[in-house]
Amino acid sequence: MGIALSAIFQRYVPADFVTSLFGENKAFGVLMAATIGVPLYACGGGTIPLLQAWIYDGMSLGSAAAFMITGPATKITNLGAVKSVLGAGRFVLYLGFVMCFSLITGLVVNVII
Repeated sequence: MGIALSAIFQRYVPADFVTSLFGENKAFGVLMAATIGVPLYACGGGTIPLLQAWIYDGMSLGSAAAFMITGPATKITNLGAVKSVLGAGRFVLYLGFVMCFSLITGLVVNVII
């Protein structure tokens, strides 16, 4: 699935769009990547080709890091398990922590690299 998404993005999404969304304004790019990581993440192996294409097109490494943090932490199966174990209130806290941690990590990566 990741290879198919990568091919679709490389073919139909202009590189300038990816650069403007994830690369030019690095703070906004990290926020967008963290947000997109929630519904778009399929699996680690399938996401690598997609991220490789995005990085080649101009995505910052901090945005890629944020995408890879939010994706596994918010897979639908993981979310179901976390909600049933922690309850609704702590589940919302968990989601907030994941988003904040991914944003901070992405911004730190952009500063370092």
